This record gives sequence, C-alpha cells and structure tokens, in this order.
Amino acid sequence: MDDLYHPRILELAADMPHVGRLDAPDGAATKVSRVCGSVVTVELKLADGKVSDIAVHPKACALGQAATGVLAMHAIGATPAEIRAAREGLRGMLKDGASPPSGRFWELRHLEGVKDYPARHASTMLAFDAAVEALDQAGAR
Repeated sequence: MDDLYHPRILELAADMPHVGRLDAPDGAATKVSRVCGSVVTVELKLADGKVSDIAVHPKACALGQAATGVLAMHAIGATPAEIRAAREGLRGMLKDGASPPSGRFWELRHLEGVKDYPARHASTMLAFDAAVEALDQAGAR
C-alpha cells in the first residue's frame, strides 16, 4: 500500500489550491463515496467557454484529496471537454488499466497505483465526477 501514498500524493493532498466556496457559482456539485464516506464539493464559474474560477471543498481520504488537488491546480483555463476527458481518462486508468491521462491533468498519473485497490476507486473519482456534474449544471443555465 506504500505505492498508493507516495510523497507526491501526499503533497497534492496537503497543498491544495482554491479550497473554499465561490459566490454565485455557475455550477456546483457534491459527490459522496458510499464506501468510505469521503465527500467532495466542486463549484465553478465559466467564461468564454472555459473555467474562470473554481472552489473545492474536500472532506476525503488522501487519494480523494490528491485527485481534488490535481483538479483545483489545473481547472482554471480548462474547457469543459478537457475536464470531461480527464474524468474519463482517470476512470479508464483505474478500471480498465488504460494509460494515465495526459495534457493539462497529467498529474493524475500519480494515482495509477489505485487501480489495484477497487475499494478506493470511488473516492479517487469524486472530484472529477463532481466537476462534470457542476459543468452540466452550468451548461443548463
């Protein structure tokens, strides 16, 4: 299990930007892992077809927090398509053994070891699942 909690995972979990809440977000979503009880809320604003601001509010394990940290670090300036692709890339990496996501969210590769621990998949996916739901909500406006 040491491969799960290597130093970069712990850094991502501990040094997370954009923690808090936004005033009047365009979209917001909260996701909960029924397996471990981790909770992640993502709020975002869109401008010119890109994320212009993001706030995250995690109460999650180190793996969930690390994934949230990657999202929070790289979401501003990302298109909804990039965030959706990162979510699908993360899911494929965890569940299907696909290559780690590349591009803006390349640091999700640090979570590749989670694939061997299916009980940890849900908490690792929370931030990106919440981000996609928040994007859906923003798009419906």
